[in-house]
Amino acid sequence: MSIADSIRRQFVPITPEGYPFIGAFALVALLLFWIWTPLGWLGAVLTLWCVYFFRDPPRVTPVRDGLVVAPADGRVSQITTAQPPRELGLGPTPLPRISIFMSVFDCHVNRSPVAGRVEKIVYTPGKFFNADLDKASADNERNSLVIATSAGPRIAVTQIAGLVARRIVCFVKEGQPVGAGERFGMIRFGSRLDVYLPEGTSPLVAIGQIATGGETVLADILGGDAGRAFRAG
Repeated sequence: MSIADSIRRQFVPITPEGYPFIGAFALVALLLFWIWTPLGWLGAVLTLWCVYFFRDPPRVTPVRDGLVVAPADGRVSQITTAQPPRELGLGPTPLPRISIFMSVFDCHVNRSPVAGRVEKIVYTPGKFFNADLDKASADNERNSLVIATSAGPRIAVTQIAGLVARRIVCFVKEGQPVGAGERFGMIRFGSRLDVYLPEGTSPLVAIGQIATGGETVLADILGGDAGRAFRAG
């Protein structure tokens, strides 16, 4: 391994979406230093936070037919059964839904929960309630993807804006193939993702568990893992 490779391994990559924000924060910090040094140090701290927010660390995704991985870093805030958004055309039957809440300190790059083809993308304008509330799934601004898996079932993943988030970004297009753990978008700043699973699927995570995007297994839609027990400690 070269010295350059060794140095590169010490730094977490930054998503290109973040560079304009990091540049703006740095410019403001320089102006604050010119106005008053203590304000400049505050600007420097906020600039470092901005760099941290837009980090895009590599992930190791488990690859097996049927596995559904977390689409984002964050806390599993809800595990319930709910009707998917009408605009997705998945029918009126309530489906298992796993919600992951991202704080402003979590990595906000979103990753595909499964391998397959993006069958539908629907953006829906809406409100900006706290993303941790149940009504955020239906009332907040959101962007939803339906992914048809090679195994047959379809998975829906919804990016939901929150109190602070005001911009949902989607990197993929309808008809595009995606791999499990592949980056498909991000949300700025603090928000939530909902994953709708096929009827009868058992979640393999628990409420309160911290998920790692692209790595934590949420479910097995082929039923290879019927369920797990959890203990808080």
